[in-house]
Amino acid sequence: MVRTALPGPWPPRRVVGEALLTLLMAGFAALLEAVADSGLTLPVGLAVAVLWVLRRGFPAPVLMLTAVVTGWSVGSVLLLVCVGWTAGARIRRVWALVGAFTASWLLFMVSGVLKDMGSASPKLIIGLSLAGFLVLAVLPALYGRYRAQRRALLDALRERNDQLLRERVMVVHQARLRERHRIAQDMHDSLGHQLALISVHSGALEVDRTLNDRQREAVGVLRQAAVAAMRELREVVGVLHDESTALPPVAGPSGGAAARGGVDGIAGLVESSLAAGARVAFSAEGERRPLAAAVDHAAYRIVQEALTNAHKHAPGAPIAVALRYEPDALVVEVTNPRAPELVGARSGAGQAVSGGQGLAGLRERARLVGGMVHAGPTPELGFRLAAVLPYEGEEQDGAVAGLDDWALDGLSPADEVDGGRRSPAIGCGVGVGVVALTVLGLLVWGVVAFVQGTNDATVSKSVFDRITVGTAESEVLRTLPRGSDFFTEDYKGTGPEVPAGAHCRWFVLDGEGGVAWNEQHVARFCFKDGALVDKQEYVSKN
Repeated sequence: MVRTALPGPWPPRRVVGEALLTLLMAGFAALLEAVADSGLTLPVGLAVAVLWVLRRGFPAPVLMLTAVVTGWSVGSVLLLVCVGWTAGARIRRVWALVGAFTASWLLFMVSGVLKDMGSASPKLIIGLSLAGFLVLAVLPALYGRYRAQRRALLDALRERNDQLLRERVMVVHQARLRERHRIAQDMHDSLGHQLALISVHSGALEVDRTLNDRQREAVGVLRQAAVAAMRELREVVGVLHDESTALPPVAGPSGGAAARGGVDGIAGLVESSLAAGARVAFSAEGERRPLAAAVDHAAYRIVQEALTNAHKHAPGAPIAVALRYEPDALVVEVTNPRAPELVGARSGAGQAVSGGQGLAGLRERARLVGGMVHAGPTPELGFRLAAVLPYEGEEQDGAVAGLDDWALDGLSPADEVDGGRRSPAIGCGVGVGVVALTVLGLLVWGVVAFVQGTNDATVSKSVFDRITVGTAESEVLRTLPRGSDFFTEDYKGTGPEVPAGAHCRWFVLDGEGGVAWNEQHVARFCFKDGALVDKQEYVSKN
């Protein structure tokens, strides 16, 4: 019951705040009661303190009790505003909210009628109680409900956005895994078989007795290259099958064909090309930065593929390999001019065979680490391949990049959720409009009633002079206005002494001047045994 009455959590800062607000609300209520001199200062202050503490746990009962207290005393007016706000925000069901406020208004009205029954007409009390309750309780409740529904709508939008993000990332991840598996299968089925044949045939040639030592040495180099290629192929296939597999460094002699697959191994690639008779220049610019493992491996593979393409498509042309450490990315660039015309060098050899997958693979490799690759001819009819690789190596994907902006762009509390839920501003705006029109109607009605009541409580000087003592009571009442106790209640018991056994009626006398601003001419008619027995005119304090 305590957890229900005082819903948490209750951090120390909130406990202190609630305690201070409780004292403030109770003190304000006691001050108003002291000013009104009602004699209920302490009870009202204690009641306001208790209701303030329980407003969040029991919003509907607290609203009803606050309406009763406010209808009887003025001290809990501010509490009614706050409790109306809380009830509008915490009562979820619409009809429960409507029922709670309807019952509260009825209690508010009955309490006011019981308190002021002798001094004002019930019709006036009902109108004033309705207008006051709409302004003091219903309007704060509408705004509190709007705030609560808006917060709930934003929470639903955030949850839906997070779910869409998770689902889309999962779809992209699964698609990427399927593509990696397909690439691994293709590489295993095509390259693995061919490299195995090369290794077997080179091994057979190495033991052939018809070869001399130089030829046998060349065949041995070929076999070692095939074995190294098969080992690297297995590593790549393993990475494609499982993207979480880290690429271990491949140890090998400096400058050898099996140098470590990273930026440090690029110098070994250049030396291998130089040993094969190619003209290759290597340069590195900028302050060297640490690279992620995936970026380091991607840079090595890009240079390796670029050198292979240059040897294949532009034999004899000089090659320039450059690494530039820019402030935000590593730039890898490999360029070569047009191949020189070598007469008879490639007679009958035809064009170099290319599968057309090298550049596509490089672009995919760079994309997976968040970079990009550009390849194309140069104005000198040569070829240039350049790659930009970020140092962090964060993976990006076309389907995922910018997903946060896509998911949140344009979303607002006015958007529809789940195909039919609209903004809470619409319903709350309609409620505010209805309350405003109702209050305006009651205001107009009050003005009309006030004017009518003033006319009913006022008798002209000419009518007063025309009525004579001894006239029948029924005839006098037909001549006089209806009267209004609301305007003449303060005049009862004033003036000359009332004749014994008589009952009197008081009116405001119109047409007489010469009195102070706080004084009023009063006309009194007293009746006894069905006739007018006394008629008085006097001045009374307002």
